[in-house]
Amino acid sequence: MKLDDLPPLRDVITRHDLGAKKAFGQHFLLDLNLTAKIARLAGDMSRDQAIEVGPGPGGLTRAILSEGAASLLAVEKDGRFLDALSEINAASGGRLTIEQADALEVDETSLLTGPGDKVILSNLPYNVGTQLLIKWLQAEPIWWRRAVLMFQREVADRVVAQPGDKAYGRLAVIAQSRCSAHLALKIPARAFTPPPKVESAVVVLDPLPETQQFKDVIALERITASAFGQRRKTLRRSLAQAAGQASTSADALLEIAGIDPGARAEVIDIAGFQTLAMAWRRAYQADRP
Repeated sequence: MKLDDLPPLRDVITRHDLGAKKAFGQHFLLDLNLTAKIARLAGDMSRDQAIEVGPGPGGLTRAILSEGAASLLAVEKDGRFLDALSEINAASGGRLTIEQADALEVDETSLLTGPGDKVILSNLPYNVGTQLLIKWLQAEPIWWRRAVLMFQREVADRVVAQPGDKAYGRLAVIAQSRCSAHLALKIPARAFTPPPKVESAVVVLDPLPETQQFKDVIALERITASAFGQRRKTLRRSLAQAAGQASTSADALLEIAGIDPGARAEVIDIAGFQTLAMAWRRAYQADRP
């Protein structure tokens, strides 16, 4: 059997009794035209090792393999899907490896040890999508050449937002300090089974050149968590907690960074937050013996 000979996904779901579990944030994308469009966003995968999180019954899995990925690692926490995924592996000529695990706890680099670039493609479970993205952004060095990720539309907007946008916040600053990011595809709720209450969207992230990537993600997380945690307050007030951790006043940090203490977080560009993070790190370290 080849990939084109596999039965329709709805038949697979019925035969294996694979109803979506709300606890796992599962919504299945069964439209093979859409999954093919998503897979093509990764570019040429003929020499790549791909990884997919939460493949479920395997709609996107089929598309990734059909689009020519040299190999694919599927990380699936829900053991109910293993038999269906094994059928896809057989039809792909053994190019699919299945890892039953929690993706938040997996060390991807220990599993993706073969040759070629690494690429992430996933219809991310709604309940852990942001956590997974932060995990992949924190990797040093970044081990993947591209990530093609589907989120709830609200989350996707937050990843690609620019200063002044309503969605601009911590996630945009962290993501765009490490990668270029753009919204590539909008997916209506009706495309999923069961349909969620919101639209989804696919974001494509490409790591910035090594010399342009901001390295101290921990400091950036501290600063942005404080700055955007109280969006209506001025930075002088919202940064008080982060500044206190370094025994340095918020005014002092903002002066070092050349930022108006009376400004609010949503108008500060990414370079400004990076400068703040570096100032916080220097002050924090200076307080340590």
